[in-house]
Amino acid sequence: MMENRTDRHRVLYEQRQLPTFQNRMYDTRQQALACPKGDVVLVEDLETGLIYNAAFDPALMTYDEHYQNEQAHSPRFQAHLACVAEIVVRGLGEDDLVEVGCGKGYFLERLRDRGVGITGFDPTYEGSNPDIKKHYFETGVGIQGKGIVLRHVLEHVQDPFSFLTQLRQANGGGGRIYIEVPCFDWICTRRAWFDVFYEHVNYFRLSDFERMFGQVIESGRLFGGQYIYIVAELASLRAPAYQASHAARFPGDFTERINADLSQGRPAAVWGGASKGLIFTLIKSRVGQAMQAVIDINPAKQGKYLAATGVQVCSPEQALPGLPPGSVIYVMNSNYLDEIKRMSNNAYQYVEVDHDAV
Repeated sequence: MMENRTDRHRVLYEQRQLPTFQNRMYDTRQQALACPKGDVVLVEDLETGLIYNAAFDPALMTYDEHYQNEQAHSPRFQAHLACVAEIVVRGLGEDDLVEVGCGKGYFLERLRDRGVGITGFDPTYEGSNPDIKKHYFETGVGIQGKGIVLRHVLEHVQDPFSFLTQLRQANGGGGRIYIEVPCFDWICTRRAWFDVFYEHVNYFRLSDFERMFGQVIESGRLFGGQYIYIVAELASLRAPAYQASHAARFPGDFTERINADLSQGRPAAVWGGASKGLIFTLIKSRVGQAMQAVIDINPAKQGKYLAATGVQVCSPEQALPGLPPGSVIYVMNSNYLDEIKRMSNNAYQYVEVDHDAV
């Protein structure tokens, strides 16, 4: 791996020409192949200690109705959200909460169903829930929360510290905040090269938040270690500073297994047409390992085409009859392995890519 140093940062990893949106679906193969692309140059900032894509261009990022990132079709993910709801209620309370970047509103409505008073903000929201405002949460909106929920937003924001500072200001300078993001330590430990995306400009560790907040109420790992979370006092937000003791430990063999081919000539499919599945399919195709099918249970993805790969996403009912028993199914997220085996009658060889790092 690259470890070039400058006065400001150390380069950890590079990957060229990834789709700018890994969850943006396309109606035709041609549109998918022609999608906007950008480079990833992951660096560790030697002033702040934060890890980010130095090649990121926010001008390339425009979210629209074609962006599909809903995971709640899975019972396993629903169980995860139930766990998150418990942490939110425990850490933030049940009254006067705000969810920033609430997306399609699924988690907000889950909290509402259990009696939590919460208002959502997301300019891309397309539903009719009056509790969700179709604009940004900022100073002057007339709403302040005792607690702010920020789930899988901060990894998309180019300057996370400035963004959190603006949230603190919009919320009157105080309140608690729940933050949930992917775990960079998990990506490194699992050599999860398929979990690095252009869309994610930042990659966080728990130590980053411990340096950003003077008062962390609670923190930990979720979803099999793939996510990290904290509950902190917004008023204790402070500029992070690099500490050698918390320097990134990026594995030198991060991409060593990309060329490994466990299918050994057998038909192979990817189960999971979201972020991980797209990057896996794309980079495997670049080393001559084309996938016969990409399977996903999300109806909004089925029949659409994956960015940059041009591969059409199929439902299990469409794809499995074309896969002979004993074919290889690459399971993109081992949290769903039991569900996938049930839906496919346990008739295949299942490779958990986040365990085997293939």
